[in-house]
Amino acid sequence: MNPFLKIHPEVADALRNNKPVVALESTIIAHGMPYPQNVETARAVEHIVREQGAIPATIAILHGKLCVGLDEKQLEELGNSTDVWKVSIRDMAYVVSNKLAGATTVAATMRIASEAGIRIFVTGGIGGVHRSAETTMDISSDLTEMSKTSVAVVSAGVKSILDIGLTLEYLETLGVPVVTYGQPDFPAFYSRKSGFKSPLQLDTPNAIASMLHSKWSMNLEGSVLIANPISEADEVPFEVMEKHIRQGLEDAAKAGISGKQTTPFLLKRIAEITGGDSLISNIALVKNNAAVGAQVAKELLIVSGG
Repeated sequence: MNPFLKIHPEVADALRNNKPVVALESTIIAHGMPYPQNVETARAVEHIVREQGAIPATIAILHGKLCVGLDEKQLEELGNSTDVWKVSIRDMAYVVSNKLAGATTVAATMRIASEAGIRIFVTGGIGGVHRSAETTMDISSDLTEMSKTSVAVVSAGVKSILDIGLTLEYLETLGVPVVTYGQPDFPAFYSRKSGFKSPLQLDTPNAIASMLHSKWSMNLEGSVLIANPISEADEVPFEVMEKHIRQGLEDAAKAGISGKQTTPFLLKRIAEITGGDSLISNIALVKNNAAVGAQVAKELLIVSGG
């Protein structure tokens, strides 16, 4: 057992007794949405996971511990503080050793979930290859982590502020399967379609769980990206959102924003440009992903004989 791991009693009990558990990241709480919508959304997502018959495990770094499962006080601490680190793999040791508050990205959440024995992780959208990466070399460590950590990621695709085509190519290079739930088109976070076809399509949680079980039973390490399209009622059409994203990118360049500050800046700026519509879509897609993730977690226990 990792000595820095602190598992909430409810989550620990579920893992001991082969109950389905769904990992949830905390960057969306500290850096993805304004207060109080961030904490309200975190609570709502956990509630949805429970409604579907699974146990939620929101992950963060607090007081020198890798926390798997947070209480109400900890959620408030993350959501209503201004000095919370955005933690990816490279930052984990520093944040833990200095006992700082850290909200975990996809990569860090996956690693901690794996340490705890959790196989299914729900997020909004993964990081990937940034636009203009051919000059900046800005590629999210989420992709590298997905190539080696055996935790499936349920998301609404790749964040649409990124280069989706290059991200799909890079995932193929890393050997990470990409399967879209219920449609042939790969989604683009706020939008159901990105202009790219999905490499794979599966139409039920059971089929997805069977694929995960087969992959890991063959000792094929690494993640599977389960792309879950946002509902038609909640999406922003791709062409409309692309205009807003381009404006946000221009504003980021003018402001000198780069590195890991880029995504939080763009999400906030796009919310401003859209008059809050993108934030509504963001909340809706995370809730949608939570329901599907919990269903897959339950089916995975069944197909694996857990």
